[in-house]
Amino acid sequence: MTTALDRAGQNGMRGPDATHSAEPQVPGRVRRVKRLSWFARDPAWPIVALCAGWPLWWFLGIGDYFPVVLAIPMIRRMWLWRVRNERTIRLPPGFGIWACFLLVTIAGVTALGLTAPESVASPTGNRVISWVLRTGTYLAVTVLLVYAGNLTERELPRRRLAWLLGLVGIYAAVGGFIGFLDPHLQFTSPFAYIVPKSTQAGNGLLQMMLHPGFTQVQNFLGYDVGRPRAPFDFTNMWGNCLAILLPWLIVAWWCYGNRRERRNVWIVLAIAFVPVVYSLDRGLWVGIGLSILYLALRFAARGKLALLAGLCGVLALAAVVVLASPLHSLISQRLSHGKSNAVRASLSGLAVDSALASPLIGYGDTRHEQGSTNSIAVGKTLHCPSCGSRDIGGNGQLWMLLISEGFLGAALYCAFFGYGIWRYWRDPTPYGIAGVLVLILGFPFMIVYVAVGPPLAWIMLSYALLWKNDRERQRKAGEAAAESAAQLRAELGARAIAARAQA
Repeated sequence: MTTALDRAGQNGMRGPDATHSAEPQVPGRVRRVKRLSWFARDPAWPIVALCAGWPLWWFLGIGDYFPVVLAIPMIRRMWLWRVRNERTIRLPPGFGIWACFLLVTIAGVTALGLTAPESVASPTGNRVISWVLRTGTYLAVTVLLVYAGNLTERELPRRRLAWLLGLVGIYAAVGGFIGFLDPHLQFTSPFAYIVPKSTQAGNGLLQMMLHPGFTQVQNFLGYDVGRPRAPFDFTNMWGNCLAILLPWLIVAWWCYGNRRERRNVWIVLAIAFVPVVYSLDRGLWVGIGLSILYLALRFAARGKLALLAGLCGVLALAAVVVLASPLHSLISQRLSHGKSNAVRASLSGLAVDSALASPLIGYGDTRHEQGSTNSIAVGKTLHCPSCGSRDIGGNGQLWMLLISEGFLGAALYCAFFGYGIWRYWRDPTPYGIAGVLVLILGFPFMIVYVAVGPPLAWIMLSYALLWKNDRERQRKAGEAAAESAAQLRAELGARAIAARAQA
């Protein structure tokens, strides 16, 4: 006779009946039960490892490309699902748009040998490496999206996924606060001792990844300022991730948590407040303002006047704290600094020119500008390694898309996330409101932030959460409709019986 445990193993079930594997029964011997490993019991382990273990991957110097590593076990498990007929692999809404974007990205490899307008000729081998890493990241986050969306509510509950994303937000808030306390705290990652020195030389991104620190020290205000970046590579990446992760913490702890968790939300927000200001990240400040405006409009449309009043109260309290502290002077200095605006405008114009020259597939990768913003005669020197030759496309995801994938690739990228906003806009649940906010923030952020890397992974998991929540809403609506129909049939049957009895 086949036991329930045997049937669970044959059907690939996950749950109390499938957490142990049994050895064959031997007469006269007590059957031993062998507990399955965490990797076998929990299909969501790659997502848990990515989010919960993020400080470890950052410390090791492999965080940016760790989703590529995790894509391998996720692909393997989905392949097993398919060959064993355990479940049908579903694709998220709008996936065809994203697939077309990936095709344009792959086609860009044919343009790596070309020189973009007003750019410096560079070895094709370096461009190939850059293209492989960026394309691999796009493919890895695609796997992450499909895998997370195909996990059942039992395997990866929506609240658990929201909490995991919020946990990374907590890491960012704490890392930023530590950077505020000690701006010069940095170290060399173990992976830096493996990567050849020749590969590290001249690669700013790789240098930042292999030599983590809690701040990015800059002096554009005329004096050294430590801008928080832990546990990420750059301050801009830190601000991008913080803005799209803290909403999920609020959903997990405030909307679906207990009283203790709601109190902890205020603690995390208070910890994050100071590094948000000291980051001098105008993009993050704008993102916070847009988030408040978005929530105010959603609350007002739904008649949630109490929540709207609370939101206004929090905003007023934050304004009072800023005005009554030295933070006001720091913000004023940052807003009056416009040197970086000219640099960004120049690089953005060069990216547009490159897209005009190759509108369908771009040039496959970023390029280095000729000279500097002021003159083509200004370049890198031993005394000023940062002078001139800046990355065209390194000042924002939109500009990277334009030079790397052309107008077509940029349009497909924006269309995919724009479709997600349109499809899930009517979702009134906290998951829907927070998920749409994350997708909306991606559009203003792409002007000043590069999303390739950790930010795009969090955005894809947010898209997966919207997708999972929509399925659950449809399932519950179907169950409610079936229950109502059954009640109606029962009521009509009772009336028919009563009518026959009277006749």
